[in-house]
Amino acid sequence: MINMQSAFLIVAKGYSEKQVGMLFFVFGMSQFLFQAPAGYLYDYTEQKLLWLSTAGALTTVLTVLTAMFADENNFMLMVFIKFIQGGVTSFIPCGLNSITQGIVGSVGMTQQVATNEMMNHLGTAILVQIGSIIAYILYPNIGLLFAVSPISCVFFLFFLNKIKPGDIDHDAARGLKKEAGSDNDKNAKESSYAPPGGGTDEGAPLQHTSSDVSSKAKNLNNKPSFVFGLGGNQSTPTDSIIGTPKADTPLQILRDPILLLFIAVCFLFHVSNGTILPLVMQTLAIGNGSVGILMSGMCISVAQVVMVFAAKICGTYSGKYGRKWLFLIGLIIVPIRCAILALLLTYKGDGEATLWWQAVTLSTQILDGVGAGTFGTMYILVTSDISGGTGRFGLTLGLTTAAMSIGGTVSGYLGQALAEDYGYLQAFWILCVMSIVPAALYFFCMPETLAETNQHESIPVIKEDEEHQHNSGTYSGDIGGTEKGKNYVEMT
Repeated sequence: MINMQSAFLIVAKGYSEKQVGMLFFVFGMSQFLFQAPAGYLYDYTEQKLLWLSTAGALTTVLTVLTAMFADENNFMLMVFIKFIQGGVTSFIPCGLNSITQGIVGSVGMTQQVATNEMMNHLGTAILVQIGSIIAYILYPNIGLLFAVSPISCVFFLFFLNKIKPGDIDHDAARGLKKEAGSDNDKNAKESSYAPPGGGTDEGAPLQHTSSDVSSKAKNLNNKPSFVFGLGGNQSTPTDSIIGTPKADTPLQILRDPILLLFIAVCFLFHVSNGTILPLVMQTLAIGNGSVGILMSGMCISVAQVVMVFAAKICGTYSGKYGRKWLFLIGLIIVPIRCAILALLLTYKGDGEATLWWQAVTLSTQILDGVGAGTFGTMYILVTSDISGGTGRFGLTLGLTTAAMSIGGTVSGYLGQALAEDYGYLQAFWILCVMSIVPAALYFFCMPETLAETNQHESIPVIKEDEEHQHNSGTYSGDIGGTEKGKNYVEMT
């Protein structure tokens, strides 16, 4: 319901575009400050469900408080509420994806993240459409549209608590793999990322045995590490134990050039894309009465429905053909969308917004659904690829999400300021040019992050007469089209 608040504050509460931009600047800066610490927390805590439940409930409370107390005379109170809300919401993405990876493992992330995103977008579309109808009926007193937020929160908490804490493998949740213990294992990849087919012997990830699994909880240190990677050899005597899990230090994560490049892409994408939806909603809402409010809400609903299908496509094809080209689709859509919006405003000129013009403008949200839907699913998968084996999935996801938050923050204020000072037409053209930068950067500089060993459609079935090969960590059968004799990752 965050995106509905911008139109609500301008239309119903008399806020200016710059004031709304400032509120969401504070919101985004708070998210930026808390995202990485939230991810770091989820890497270590075993109370993931409790943290996520608390964050969801507090987010709902703060949304309701915004609807109740928003007024042009208490702007500083709204600033405070948005700062708190930004910090609270930063615990949600890392929590959801950490729990997901803890349940299905890294191999199952592609399909499960796609399913999660499909359900997320479908639920958002339904709730926003209900809220829009409520606002249309009650216009101009539209504050009750946010009543859908606590209702959805009740269902969120109900289903979240259906997950049993024992269902979550906390090692898998943080992307932790076993440390090398043999001569062959020492050839396993040592960094958080390796290009497909490179780095390891036959590209084989490290194998797990039944004894490794049974001793995992005993060997793993669940307490937070404050060793940030400064100095020389910082290993302890227990580090030499074969099979002892060991996470990379935060500085090792930050030295990964692929991660730093991806963080830059996430930041630049959201600088150009974050403000487009609020601007489109305001374009339809301002001066168009109850119909404008309804159209404004439908902007979100149309995009969210398309995002359901975009997430499904990402889940189906990104595991087969890699991440890069699908991710590029999400990036390239943004400048196309901005150019179309600018042309529509040029066509409209100073005339009234006809129903036909509103419908065509609304239809551009189909492109938003394709772009943002693809990006929203793929950035989680790319982050999982990059952080694989580091034991820092939560921290890495916190960093990439923080980059998105600060990018969206800058975008929110920049877009509103451009709209107020130069008009919506010039704002869309400027954003169009800006959105080309992350697409070009990703195309020319970012490698494929999905390892060849993960590009299989199914998990092999081990026959009984091949059990001795299974126990030795190799499989001579044909695995999803791979060559015989190659190592594979055992699912545990």
